[in-house]
Amino acid sequence: MTRILASLMMALFALLGTVVQAAAQNTGPLVLAAASLQEALNAAAARWAGKGHPKPVLSFAGSPALARQIEAGAPADIFVSADEEWMNYVAAKGLLRPKTRSSFLTNSLVLIAPASSRTQLAIRPGFPLAKALGTGRLAMADPDGVPAGRYGKQALTNLRVWPTVANKLAQAENVRVALAFVSRGETPLGIVYATDARAEPGVRVVATFPPGSHAPISYPVAVLKSSRNADADPFRRFLISAEGKAIFRRFGFGTR
Repeated sequence: MTRILASLMMALFALLGTVVQAAAQNTGPLVLAAASLQEALNAAAARWAGKGHPKPVLSFAGSPALARQIEAGAPADIFVSADEEWMNYVAAKGLLRPKTRSSFLTNSLVLIAPASSRTQLAIRPGFPLAKALGTGRLAMADPDGVPAGRYGKQALTNLRVWPTVANKLAQAENVRVALAFVSRGETPLGIVYATDARAEPGVRVVATFPPGSHAPISYPVAVLKSSRNADADPFRRFLISAEGKAIFRRFGFGTR
């Protein structure tokens, strides 16, 4: 009787193991992605799921926060960064699956104001940004870590404007928080990506920063070395395919 019970238990454990393994295979990859990708990546994930695949699970935040989560062992499958530097950071830790890194998207940097604002500014060297702010603050992502903030600081520095506004910032943890500051009227001006401004009816674009005023905006994607999800690399390949890139272009991104 004991041997029969033991055999039944072993069979049960084997069955449970098979069920758990099948459940894991039927779960979409967990994608850690830059906050600016929300609408476009959600649309891409929906298209992928529409092809009969398990829908990817998407988690959005600032690129540095995501990179540090990966470094700390977050059980994710794919990383999409808003710049090359944070992907380099993860790569230097040996956390990327070899030969899966691709740079596939571009963007523009814009100065925004609340939709009801009448502020007019032309972006050029020495333009009067501080005067336009008055007693208000300039919303932007953390200029020392978050890609959108770093690009913004580069542009303002190259345009010889940074010293006039460095002490008038409303720093945000990611670009979508900076966008929200402006859309809610908490700050009179902000710096975000063109795609962010396009996604938020509560703001309007005052002007676009010249591409040469900051480093090229580049979004790389890669599968993480620890990933065991069978759909991770196929979904990555879909994102960088002609079909995938067409989805991102619909939301205002440039493609490479």
